[in-house]
Amino acid sequence: MTPVKNLAHLFENNQKWAAQTCQSCPDFFSRLAAQQNPDYLWIGCSDSRVPANEIVGLLPGELFVHRNVGNLVIHTDMNCLSALQYAVDLLKIKHVIVCGHYGCGGIAAAMEDRPHGLVDNWLRHVRDIAHRNHAELDAIPKDAERLRRLCELNVIDQVINVGNTTILQDAWGRGQPTAIHGWIYDLHDGLLRDLDVCVTSRMELDSLQRKSKLC
Repeated sequence: MTPVKNLAHLFENNQKWAAQTCQSCPDFFSRLAAQQNPDYLWIGCSDSRVPANEIVGLLPGELFVHRNVGNLVIHTDMNCLSALQYAVDLLKIKHVIVCGHYGCGGIAAAMEDRPHGLVDNWLRHVRDIAHRNHAELDAIPKDAERLRRLCELNVIDQVINVGNTTILQDAWGRGQPTAIHGWIYDLHDGLLRDLDVCVTSRMELDSLQRKSKLC
């Protein structure tokens, strides 16, 4: 089947959205075009069911967003690190939110003992997390609950990875107030859950790392 070249319905949707936005807030686009001044960086999963702005009720311009499969923060990923540096150093955001979600296909794929192609190289990092926490995960009898827990453990690990970047280390070193939060989103009820892994300093990061190694 030949792919459709004209996505007219999406342009129609865009025109309706722009018109409705102008009707409710006439100067919205002029203010938005002038500058972006968000307080938050969202590092989330690429999953289409997890729309960052809508989940937290923020408008365009209020949330700086980076997304990838499995909401990973890998120290060789220049895409993620560039977004993080831009947010922290230039936009002076105050909060980095690492948000995973239950039912994540990437995390589920990492738990499966079968090949998935190129993405397996990316998901190797999730498999490492599962290996480090195998005792806890193996003690969970149900597959679905085990997957939910790995989704949580992955978020915690990414919070640690954000804190260990030179970007956050330098920001804390110069006294820039920047907090890293670990959250998870439930597709079944649309609610966010705080995993209680917020760190705001090198000392708190060290404490979280020690605790994580004991889990």
